[in-house]
Amino acid sequence: MYFNSGYLNNSRLDFKDYSKPLVVGSCGTYRLKKRPKLPTFWAKGRRDYQILYVASGKAHFWFDGVEEVVTSGHMVLYQPKEIQKYVYYVEDHPEVFWIHFTGYDVKNILNYHGIPLDKHVFYSGTLPDYKMLFRKIIRELQQCEYGYEDYIASLFNIILLLVSRQQQESEKTTTSIPEEIEAAVAYFNENYNTKVSVDDYAESLHISTNWFIRNFKLYMKISPAQYILSLRMVNAQSLLENTEYNIGEIAEIVGYDNPLYFSRVFKKEYGVSPAQYRKNLEKSTEK
Repeated sequence: MYFNSGYLNNSRLDFKDYSKPLVVGSCGTYRLKKRPKLPTFWAKGRRDYQILYVASGKAHFWFDGVEEVVTSGHMVLYQPKEIQKYVYYVEDHPEVFWIHFTGYDVKNILNYHGIPLDKHVFYSGTLPDYKMLFRKIIRELQQCEYGYEDYIASLFNIILLLVSRQQQESEKTTTSIPEEIEAAVAYFNENYNTKVSVDDYAESLHISTNWFIRNFKLYMKISPAQYILSLRMVNAQSLLENTEYNIGEIAEIVGYDNPLYFSRVFKKEYGVSPAQYRKNLEKSTEK
């Protein structure tokens, strides 16, 4: 099981804090690899709010005693003192990010971004940006650099803004994503670092490549190739920030045989080479 998390002031206790409009208390991610299941049960709920983002696969939640399977591209909201019961199963290939938050203006902030307070599950879309932003929040909570409390609150606000944007775009097209596209997103999330062929993938589903690319772009706003690239870059960025792997090792981990080609692609995306990106990060940490 892969697990990574960060906590405000390194405290795992849930809390209320009405000194600011929005306060992020903790953030983390789970991804099951061999462990058969991971259950969570809070009989009396928590004192803070929680949002869980199903990045890939699916997860099983119980609301008022009724099970609901939540698929990728959706988020789940728990308000304070609500019973929390959910389970991740390895066969569902779940990758989930979670964040706990409080503050005196939380309800207005959620309402502003169109996140319903009268139900638990809402559409968010599957964007690589979410992973990048959640990982940045985790890193900030772990390193506790100057001004990190305000910075992580602003990062969380960006996540909420992206959610509201995705909901607006969804209303312009359709209310549901075709199963083929949901399955493709889950497949790409699991296999982004392999030699994925969009043509071969479409053929395995007995659909035309043109239809697949056109519909993937319609619902995801980017092409399959761009989506895979963004997954590679987001994960490369996380490895540069949180590990000591060298550039060649990171290139291999995210799916590139040639480190020089990986460096060129990374620089095109971020404006600096992987080596320079890491140097800039080290300089900012030293300040």
